[in-house]
Amino acid sequence: MEPTTTIRAELENFMKQNELNITQFGLVAGINPGTVSGIVTGNRTLSVQQLDRITATLGHPKGHFYKNYIEEFLNAAVPNIRRVRPLLYNCAELDMLDCIEHVVSLLMEKLAYGDALFTIAEDFFQQGKFAASIILYESVAVGEKKQHSERLALCQYRIFMAKQGDDHVRNLEAANQFEPYVERLNEVDQLEALRNLANIYLSLRQWDKLDKWASVMDYKAQIQYRLAYHQERKKKRTPKRPSRPLFYYIAYSNLLHACVCEAKGDYERTLQYIRTYGDVSWVVETSEDAQHWKQLFQEWAEANFYVIKLLSGDGSVISDYVTYIESKKDETLIALCNIFEAANRYHINVDNVIQRFKLEITEYIKQHPESVYDPQNISDQLIRLLYELAHYCLNRAMYSHGFKYLIDCLRKSASLNNEVFYIKCTGLFEQFKVYSTKQICLEYHNLITEVRKERLFYF
Repeated sequence: MEPTTTIRAELENFMKQNELNITQFGLVAGINPGTVSGIVTGNRTLSVQQLDRITATLGHPKGHFYKNYIEEFLNAAVPNIRRVRPLLYNCAELDMLDCIEHVVSLLMEKLAYGDALFTIAEDFFQQGKFAASIILYESVAVGEKKQHSERLALCQYRIFMAKQGDDHVRNLEAANQFEPYVERLNEVDQLEALRNLANIYLSLRQWDKLDKWASVMDYKAQIQYRLAYHQERKKKRTPKRPSRPLFYYIAYSNLLHACVCEAKGDYERTLQYIRTYGDVSWVVETSEDAQHWKQLFQEWAEANFYVIKLLSGDGSVISDYVTYIESKKDETLIALCNIFEAANRYHINVDNVIQRFKLEITEYIKQHPESVYDPQNISDQLIRLLYELAHYCLNRAMYSHGFKYLIDCLRKSASLNNEVFYIKCTGLFEQFKVYSTKQICLEYHNLITEVRKERLFYF
């Protein structure tokens, strides 16, 4: 049976089985009898609202006839955006992405609908319907004639943000696709876009790219900061600003540079950057939000001075570091990673730290903690915590705990396409393999085999 006859055929069959005439069915469904008659005869256009009422009356779930509706009522000619707008919203709600793709392909034959589709895409994005929004943004981007236009760049930015998640490979692909467009955004969006792009490279440990984009963010933030406060002093109208205080992006770029230097073992330059972002005496912003971020940067600087001393081999600061983080929930996860990394590097006994934070460690492993940090960064730190715990326990002959942490880390690294820690885990297992049980070996090899069947790591 042709899709174009399915709705009409089922409607006629329902009325026959229930001994309803057109008027009676119209009353039951809440539709004008004339409209029902036109649907039965094929002479009447059907709205999405009317289709939903017929679908419910026939006992089907919402969306049951959407594919048929597209074939019967939309495919014959270029559809009217007012008619299909509710269909797009309903399909997004029902996650019927194939229907959205079909409708959008029909609409984009008429370029005038680009504005309307962009508006709908923005709604989907704000509502968290990212997969549906990507379809619309990509279509608008393809149809955008001005290849250097701001809207094209904004579409690419939204696609980049919508694709962000725990999968490192997908994140990297999205970042690479977005890079050429970041500086085509308007000045207000640029700083947040640069921050988000930098955070992806931070989570992927791509230090050269992180360094590059942190520098770009610093340069652009410095310009906007000087311009904004020059205008303020001149009593001129203050331009629209990003969601965070302007000084934040300057300080955060220095924090990112510190991360790069730390990763490369250049602790002297790391300390220079820490002092720079920890000094907020120059900041003239006085809003409550500005005070909040000023305090955080000062706290991060204080914490990271402990970290650099630790990574330089000074275990004497562990006690003060632990005291510092006990009252700062957001810092505990990263601090534990730093402590265990230093303990493994310099053979420091931190059994008391494991005991002190036993409950927190268990909760971290079970679920992501709420934090001021970006989700990608939290996922990265959770994997790092598992690896450092595994390494510490295995080094100290606590093999049952060590191999448990190692298997958990390996599994999570594979699920998130984190190649760096996946490789580190396999190396650590081979190093301590002689101390593993037959059950652990079997679980390890089953996991490795599963990963090899499902994917290949590539970065």
